[in-house]
Amino acid sequence: MKIVVALGGNALGKNAQDQLNLVYKTAKPLVDLIEEGHEIVIVHGNGPQVGMINLAMEETNNDIPFPECGAMSQGYIGFHLQTAIQSELKSRRILKSVATIITQVIVSETDQAFKNPTKPIGKFYSKEDVPSLEAKGYTMVEDSGRGYRRVVPSPLPVDIEEKEMIFTLINSGNVVITCGGGGIPVVRDGFKLKGVPAVIDKDNAAMLLAKMIDADYLVVLTAVEKVAINFGKDNEEWLDNLSTEKAKEYIKEKHFAPGSMLPKIEACIKFAESTPERKALITSLDKAKAGLMGLTGTIIK
Repeated sequence: MKIVVALGGNALGKNAQDQLNLVYKTAKPLVDLIEEGHEIVIVHGNGPQVGMINLAMEETNNDIPFPECGAMSQGYIGFHLQTAIQSELKSRRILKSVATIITQVIVSETDQAFKNPTKPIGKFYSKEDVPSLEAKGYTMVEDSGRGYRRVVPSPLPVDIEEKEMIFTLINSGNVVITCGGGGIPVVRDGFKLKGVPAVIDKDNAAMLLAKMIDADYLVVLTAVEKVAINFGKDNEEWLDNLSTEKAKEYIKEKHFAPGSMLPKIEACIKFAESTPERKALITSLDKAKAGLMGLTGTIIK
């Protein structure tokens, strides 16, 4: 099967050294899928990483725009992932190459998200820090009692600029890491592309890519083995199979947290509804292989 894997931030660590150590563990279940004969394309998140890069640039008085920070995060996360995956492939005598594509994802300037920034990035700040940060033009919000964070717009992806190169690499049998962090958000400006300060949800980018390459499965990897309704309550219920119609009902009933499970469910619905044969799976990284065998996880179709 052809599979797009959306890799959650929990698989990437909290800093560069932590990430470098962790990706070797992350690579094993990904290569398990390759060893089973699946073609995989990997999309990863970058929320903490792009925030740290942006903060480092600010603290050293380097006026690096936010889209460039996104490009830097794609490069260093991709470097770590492709090194770890290539090492695991070689250890199993699997002859495949791994490539990271620095990817520009096109968004619409008229997307309503630009009027309502919601995507948290970077570290937590105290309430006292907020006025000076807002003076820089940042939008700051309180985040679940943990402090204040900067939020940026999260527009929907419209197109992928490097799609032809991605198609070529996939069709040549390579393992491709692309649309890192949802891609570098850009808008069209005549014949040029112009970066915008935003973060595209990586699950939506993975969904768009999965449709473009005619994938059989969109696999969204997260911290939990299955999707639940009434999460954390006495009547909590873990779900094995979920129709897109039922998923929409649960969304209306507000079962899924906006900054957590909701975007994953919405991306899976869009992919599963694009053709009757396509399915989506939400599960944890270590259960991905079992999930594709129908043994665990939540399958949306």
